[in-house]
Amino acid sequence: MLSRRHLTRLRQMYRSAGWPCQDQLEIDLLAAGLLQQQTDPQGRDTLRLTPEGIATLAQYGESNRQLRTPHEALVEQVALHMQRQGRIVWRGLALRASINQGTEEEPQPAWVMAMPDVFSVRNTTVEGYLEPVVHEIKVSRADLLGDVRNPAKRAAYLAMAPQVYYVLGCNAKGAPIGGVDDIPLECGVMIASASGLDVLRPAPQRPFEKMRFDVWMALAKASPLARPDDGDEQLAF
Repeated sequence: MLSRRHLTRLRQMYRSAGWPCQDQLEIDLLAAGLLQQQTDPQGRDTLRLTPEGIATLAQYGESNRQLRTPHEALVEQVALHMQRQGRIVWRGLALRASINQGTEEEPQPAWVMAMPDVFSVRNTTVEGYLEPVVHEIKVSRADLLGDVRNPAKRAAYLAMAPQVYYVLGCNAKGAPIGGVDDIPLECGVMIASASGLDVLRPAPQRPFEKMRFDVWMALAKASPLARPDDGDEQLAF
């Protein structure tokens, strides 16, 4: 039985020059007939995937795609869309945000945890040009309506990014689960359609100068989404 580590190594070997690691994972893959050893005229050993190894990668890649939920699939679609715009993208971040749970006259500052589905910044060396954006993904109308009734969550997103978008999926009949009238005006609205992602209402561009230090630290501890090779679909084993 192949483990996740075996599949990851098999994929890495497929994309590499084939230099052997000579560890137990490699021995297992050789014994299973998924890798084969080759020796060049200079006597250097390399490894290549056998036809069975390539078929195994294809099989598990397809299984992984079928197991993705509609929410995960839309998160990935939005993340890749942001990457194609040249942005650096994170998924599944957990960030602390300072919000006011009181009024302007009687503020009640509080720290809350925010976990945006997709967080991205521009690829720039000037902090003032980062333009962070949060994308919150919704594929269920009940989840959407419950979310927009939670002002603290929305305030947390707005505290970490000058622009926040709700990205709405479609129901089983192919109709969007919501529209611009469902989303507060301080947020933008996007719809996932068969043709891609359509902006129904741009998010207001609020002033931005710099990110808080704790946000920088959270980004430093997390790994941004790896950029897939051109023309090569990323396999998420």
